[in-house]
Amino acid sequence: MRQAIHQLLVETAGQRLYEITREVRSWVAAQGIGAGLLTLFVHHTSASLLIQENADPRVQDDLNAFFRRLVSEDRRLYNHNDEGPDDMPAHIRSALTATQLAIPVAGGRLDLGRWQGIYLYEHRARGRERRITLHLLGQ
Repeated sequence: MRQAIHQLLVETAGQRLYEITREVRSWVAAQGIGAGLLTLFVHHTSASLLIQENADPRVQDDLNAFFRRLVSEDRRLYNHNDEGPDDMPAHIRSALTATQLAIPVAGGRLDLGRWQGIYLYEHRARGRERRITLHLLGQ
């Protein structure tokens, strides 16, 4: 059994999904592990990780619109708004999604479905540097 760990840094430019599939695929392929499990973990409480369709960008647009409707940015609704009106809503969106993903690796490649991509979901209005740990365990 072998393992490898990597830190992926993603610069965001505001609230939306950022596809990271290419970077993750490239790193996994370079590890020389044929079969295993990749775990991704985002180190932030106002961002999350998703596996989502990557063929039609309207899917990401619709997801953003849905979360804007679902979680209001009205400051009057929250006690925690130290960093602006998107502060607590970003934490709620993160709680409703995932901070970690597990993806099988087979034949040295991510075993994703045909239309699946890996996304960092930035929940804050301003851009930030986001850190994601990739941990690959296998043989």
